Amino acid sequence: MGRIGSAPALTYSIQDYLKSIYELTDAGEPAATNAIAARLGVSAASVTGMLQKLASVRPALVAYKKHQGVRLTGSGRRAALQVIRHHRLLETWLVQALGYSWDEVHREAEKLEHVMSEDMEERISRALGNPVRDPHGEPIPSADLVMPPDRSVPLSDLMAGQEAIVRRVEGRDSVALKHLNAIGVQIGSRVTVVSLTEYDQLAVLQVHGQQQNITLGPALTQRVYVEQTHRIKPRKYLPSGRTR
Repeated sequence: MGRIGSAPALTYSIQDYLKSIYELTDAGEPAATNAIAARLGVSAASVTGMLQKLASVRPALVAYKKHQGVRLTGSGRRAALQVIRHHRLLETWLVQALGYSWDEVHREAEKLEHVMSEDMEERISRALGNPVRDPHGEPIPSADLVMPPDRSVPLSDLMAGQEAIVRRVEGRDSVALKHLNAIGVQIGSRVTVVSLTEYDQLAVLQVHGQQQNITLGPALTQRVYVEQTHRIKPRKYLPSGRTR
């Protein structure tokens, strides 16, 4: 993966930057320098230098103004989506063909996404039946680099009494993925929010098919994305934990 249209050759580092900016701007807001630095494990000064470089190439890959964050241009977005397509297809292939678990594939795909040829991408996609979601439920950009729509919202957005289906989970944290798998929260799991505690944002969930409820904190409820099914009448919880 060397060029996108008439853009200059994309190094592995540039590809990582573009992918990170895409993911950080997914909610619509510009990506902050510090957020990019934290995600890539580099200094803020290094990020600033790279953003200035990406904004100065022709065609520009980002639109950047100091202290105002950064967004991808059309060229930058296509380059980012190509890397993301490679990454998510590789994760799917590693799980379905090689027996990896969903908590093992992110690091492997991070290494392979940069060297994957377009021919290999096409062959893997065809062999897998042209999947539209990866093992974490993340949508896979199409061959023409269109990201499928996704209507899921963070689990933390739900209120007590709401029922939903788990559609996707952020795949970067292997420890979180192992924990979610151990407690039965997987893609397709149907959950009901039994109660919420406002002061520490803990959510007590009923995972359908399991006998015991589970409790998740914001570190996980903000990484699990769900699609609401229907609203049921919430129970009122007293300070003691009894219901009425």
